[in-house]
Order: sequence, then C-alpha cells, then structure tokens
Amino acid sequence: MERTLVLVKPDAMERNLGGAILDRLERAGLKIVALRTLKVDEALARNHYAVHVEKPFFKDLLAYITSYPIIAAVFEGPNAVEVARKTMGATNPEKADKGTIRKDFGLDLQRNAVHGSDSPANAEIEINLYFTKKDFISR
Repeated sequence: MERTLVLVKPDAMERNLGGAILDRLERAGLKIVALRTLKVDEALARNHYAVHVEKPFFKDLLAYITSYPIIAAVFEGPNAVEVARKTMGATNPEKADKGTIRKDFGLDLQRNAVHGSDSPANAEIEINLYFTKKDFISR
C-alpha cells in the first residue's frame, strides 16, 4: 500500500471545503490513515517548501500557507499518489480537468485548494513533516 500527503489549504478551509475535499479523495478509493488540523508555523512552512526557497514567489507562499489553519491528511491505497493527484487535477485550476478538486474549488494558481505529494519518495518526506508513527491508525 502506498501513502500520500494531502493538505487542504487555507483558501479551502476559509470556505469550509475541508470535508468536501476529503470526501472526494475517499470516494476515489483512498483511505484516511492520519488526520489533523493545524496552523502551519513559519519553520514548518520553510521545511515543506524548501525546494522553492530561491524562487520569487517563496515569500508569498510562506505568507499564504501560514495565514489560516489547514487540514493535513495521509491517504493510503494502491497508487495513492497517482490517484490523489488525478482526483486533485492540474495545479492551475484553469487548466484542471472538469470534476477535479482544483477545477471545482481552486481560485487561482496559489489558492488552488489542495496540495498533494508528487511522488512516493516526496510523500514519505512530507508525511514525516506533519505526522509521527503514533498518529497513524491501523485498518
């Protein structure tokens, strides 16, 4: 079984879309094995988005992700990363397929409602930023 990290971002949380987003991923066949609501602090944001540190949008990204509480969830299932990314749609809501989370709930490239790990290797790294072993349930 593969795992992936999903973050329901501040823009979606402000619009009370957390449950709808989690539901879409469950209906896609994924199971929640860890879940928490938190306000991301700057240290966690810097760790999570370290790959973007040299990019011009990094400062805005930090301000955005720390602006409002989020939901962090670990989903599990066969090909979880691929299934979650297909369910979420393209990063840019304007380019996302009809019926995907980002097409239906995203506002723009930054406020696109949800983050998902882009590979199993990155999923493991990202999951470890938000969760410890004791946070997981067995099914």
